[in-house]
Amino acid sequence: MKDLKHAFKKEQGFTLVEIAIVLVIIGLLLAGILKGQAMIKQAKIKRVKADIDSIVAATYSYQDKYNALPGDDPKDHSSDLGATSCTGGNGDGIFSNTNEDTCAWQELIGAGFMSGDASIHNENQVAKRSPFGGRYLFRYNGGLGKNYIFLDNVPADVAQSLDEKYDDGKYNTGDIRANADYTNGLRDMYWYVF
Repeated sequence: MKDLKHAFKKEQGFTLVEIAIVLVIIGLLLAGILKGQAMIKQAKIKRVKADIDSIVAATYSYQDKYNALPGDDPKDHSSDLGATSCTGGNGDGIFSNTNEDTCAWQELIGAGFMSGDASIHNENQVAKRSPFGGRYLFRYNGGLGKNYIFLDNVPADVAQSLDEKYDDGKYNTGDIRANADYTNGLRDMYWYVF
């Protein structure tokens, strides 16, 4: 019995110093995780801008080489480029229909300006994907008379950050626009770069 009482006396609780050390370690771990997530998000934002820049550069390179926008090219380069189901655009300088939108990707890939499979004739599958899961698509706005790159499924705060950093910060003006204000949820973005 005496040994049992002695064993209970040896058991003690944690000291305040030990608890404080554990709490500091947990705080540091949480801060590191949150900072890491913020860094990943910033890297994705930069990648969206880099993706847009590379698509624009590829489009202008194609235009320099073939004297037409990819997809809108009236000359049928499908056999040369491996762009199946593309029979040439109408040459009006705009992405005016679904076939031209899809063929734009196929012809950019087939000409070696973008990576991917030029034989895929499904815009959802052939279009480059953003780091946020959306797709970069070629479109035309008749009201403004401009071609643009459409990007869907962008978090509202990311869309706002991109607009503030690279344009005027307003969702409905400038060369970078969104389908609604930047309060919350997902946004579609319109990059008027052509």
